Amino acid sequence: MLVIGIAGGSGSGKTTVVRKIMERFNSAQVAVISQDSYYKDNSHISEQERRNINFDHPDSIEFDLLVQHLKWLRSDRAIEEPTYDYITSTRQQATIHIEPKHVIIVEGILLFTDKRVRDLCDIKVFVDAEPDDRLIRIIERDMMERGRTAQQVIARYAVVKEMHQQFIEPTKRFADLIIPQGGENQVAIDMVVATIQQKLLQETA
Repeated sequence: MLVIGIAGGSGSGKTTVVRKIMERFNSAQVAVISQDSYYKDNSHISEQERRNINFDHPDSIEFDLLVQHLKWLRSDRAIEEPTYDYITSTRQQATIHIEPKHVIIVEGILLFTDKRVRDLCDIKVFVDAEPDDRLIRIIERDMMERGRTAQQVIARYAVVKEMHQQFIEPTKRFADLIIPQGGENQVAIDMVVATIQQKLLQETA
């Protein structure tokens, strides 16, 4: 099994990179796991407290469960990936059944802050982007997917920026491959695709 970790700042283009990779494969060949699915359940705290949760801090992620699931997949065992509601900041009852595949892609902003996750990744990719570009993508995403106003996103960006500098940017040094310009960097995406194709050929040979 080949496990590819894809990290990078919020709004860097990770999702676009993963989408463009998966356009070349199907779910029978490659499985994708999102770190965002492993945000801790906050149903036990008030709605007001949930508004103050720092989702860009490593403590917001249930890394123990993510690590366990990656180990299970490596051991040829299926998992039930959690689902998360970003509007209510709670974990949902529904899960996503994921069978072990020859290639697993796991993506998320904070992936490489946990050494156990880094050690489970055969290839570590960091998607990079300019801060202004990331801010634009964050505003668009949070308004469309997370029910926030532009003003709320901009006000929160100070925290996002601080967390990026403190936790995410330093993990770039762990990357085997850095992809500047995110989903616009077709050459780097093609390199990842070629690596996956080679692994699949080896498995089917």
